[in-house]
Amino acid sequence: MRDFRWPPPPDGGPRTYGPGPSAPRTGRPAIPDPETELVATPHGVRLERLVTGGGDPITVFAHGLGNGIATTRPLGSAVRGRKIFFQFRGHGRSDAPPGPWGYADLARDLRAVADLGQATRALGVSLGAGALCRLLAESPARFERVVFFLPAVLDRPRPAVARDRLTELLAAVDAGDAAAVADVVSYEAPAPVRNTPAGWAYLRQRVDQLMRDGLAPALATLPDEVAVPDRAALAEVTARALVIGCVGDDLHPAEVAEQFAAALPHATLHVYDRPAVLWTNRADLRDRISEFLNGE
Repeated sequence: MRDFRWPPPPDGGPRTYGPGPSAPRTGRPAIPDPETELVATPHGVRLERLVTGGGDPITVFAHGLGNGIATTRPLGSAVRGRKIFFQFRGHGRSDAPPGPWGYADLARDLRAVADLGQATRALGVSLGAGALCRLLAESPARFERVVFFLPAVLDRPRPAVARDRLTELLAAVDAGDAAAVADVVSYEAPAPVRNTPAGWAYLRQRVDQLMRDGLAPALATLPDEVAVPDRAALAEVTARALVIGCVGDDLHPAEVAEQFAAALPHATLHVYDRPAVLWTNRADLRDRISEFLNGE
């Protein structure tokens, strides 16, 4: 039986053990992280930010729990105008004020970055979708268009599997154990690609970033939090919304995407028929998001 071992091979290909081809395997190395900046916010939390592109529209991108700028950038690759990527508190180089934190705190981070950059559109992934949901519940007219990609929580806490996965990741990062971090992160890619050059490049980039920047322990309580106490609070949202979910993802149940679409007055729902959308339906996902956010 084949499996991968950490650290990855220097040529970018999988290192297997047992019988198999011995020729070197090549793969493109991970793209170096771009230079970011720390920006001050009105609520006193400095947040790491990356701004790309120029002109209108201006879109802010909010990442998922334990992820960051690098994992949200592909979602904006075909989006026109200025794009603002950032790291929530406790991620990357952003500040980690004393916890515990809730979605109201994350919504405050998102609002600050959006206001500083004068963003009129927003995309939230998983945790970021919850923060965007909370912001809109508080300010229903803040954005013109919004995308919720793989929303994970609305008005009920996340399933136990989310808490368990985060606990494993935080423990591995805190212990400085790169191999253990790689084991947890590997589940983000579908099994068929985990031992391929593309899978290794992704894994290497994620592990390098997590080992360099760490994750704040205060993130541990977020799986028990809800985005909004009552989904009825979204009834006044004026933005056009695109909600994207998928079946077969324990961390992001399709039912949550359906609940988002039902709660938002001007929402369109699309559910992919298999998980790991960024790997299995990347081109369609990119086109679907850009077509929506580039619209008038």
